[in-house]
Amino acid sequence: MEERQLIRVSKRLSRHLRHAPGDLGITLTPDGWVEVDTLLAALRRDGLNLTRAQLDEVVAGNDKQRFAFDESGLRIRASQGHSVDVDLALPAAIPPDVLYHGTVSRFLDAILREGLRPMKRHAVHLSADPATARTVGARRGVPVVLTVDARGMAEAGHEFQVSANGVWLTAAVPPGFLRRP
Repeated sequence: MEERQLIRVSKRLSRHLRHAPGDLGITLTPDGWVEVDTLLAALRRDGLNLTRAQLDEVVAGNDKQRFAFDESGLRIRASQGHSVDVDLALPAAIPPDVLYHGTVSRFLDAILREGLRPMKRHAVHLSADPATARTVGARRGVPVVLTVDARGMAEAGHEFQVSANGVWLTAAVPPGFLRRP
């Protein structure tokens, strides 16, 4: 599959597995899974004739590893970033001392005043390295990378989880744990 098509299909999967499963006529389990055969049939009804091999290619080739199959390979879900009500049942994890968040300057004043909030998602997304955070921030303009005192947050009782694709998740990041570049 050529890269443009892979990106297009990945965006479509993100929409339906993270935000609008009902628009495709599918229902996610409480922990976000849907049967692969159910997803492929719904995509066909919606005009996208995607084979299982092509779906495997999209999942394996997604630059951010947004999707995961269960152990059996019969179900698929988005690894994080849901706006629909799901509980990914990720265990608590001890974060590294420092994590990073990519944003753009137009949001910086509000973030430094109010902290990081999940907005329409279930959790704040953080990166383990500044390069990934920079890439995330660059999607909306010139990136600004904030440093998060994850160790301090954990010591203060904030809980962290890490998704299957290495994205760190937490309920919120209070402004006192943020540092600008």
